[in-house]
Amino acid sequence: QVQLVESGGGLVQAGGSLRLSCAASGRAVSTYFMGWFRQAPGKEREFVTSIDWSGGGTGYADSVKGRFTISRDNAKNTVYLQMNDLKPEDTAVYYCAADSVPLKRRSPLYWGQGTQVTVSS
Repeated sequence: QVQLVESGGGLVQAGGSLRLSCAASGRAVSTYFMGWFRQAPGKEREFVTSIDWSGGGTGYADSVKGRFTISRDNAKNTVYLQMNDLKPEDTAVYYCAADSVPLKRRSPLYWGQGTQVTVSS
């Protein structure tokens, strides 16, 4: 129905940058709320950021605010996560998510497979 595929993860030194991409397919994806969650080994999944259908409404976890930027290109059905000034504590598997309602209202209905981000010190 809706498929999400992340890319762009990798290994980066502290202070560096990465840009993650999430390619979406399926009906009505351009109207969906989309965003990113992450999960580090042994820890709970946590919310990172979200964006509404227009791209004008965004939200960020306090831990990433000012360093990460979410954007979307509805013509390409793609969501991006620009990550700057990366820190070792940002190391996690990053998952793209989508839903017809705001992502924090419930567990999102659709998830990507995840992409590993590793930040070395």
